[in-house]
Amino acid sequence: MAKKPTARSEYVFFDVIYEDGSQRSNRKVEAALLGGLDGDEPARTEIMNQDRAISEKSGLPPLQIKTIKRSGK
Repeated sequence: MAKKPTARSEYVFFDVIYEDGSQRSNRKVEAALLGGLDGDEPARTEIMNQDRAISEKSGLPPLQIKTIKRSGK
C-alpha cells in the first residue's frame, strides 16, 4: 500500500552576526514565517527562540543578535 505524501516544509537560511562579533551561518527558519509586511523580521524572533533553547541546554546565556541576513547560497 502506498504511503500518503507528507507535507514538506521549505526553509530559508540566515547568517547571524552577534554583538560580540561572532557569526553563525545557515541558521534555518521556515519560509512560511517570512514575507508579508514584516519581511524577514520574524526570522529574528525565530532565531532568538532557537538561541534561547540552545542556551538552556548549554547553561550559557544567549548572545544578543546584531544583524541577520539571508545566506548567499
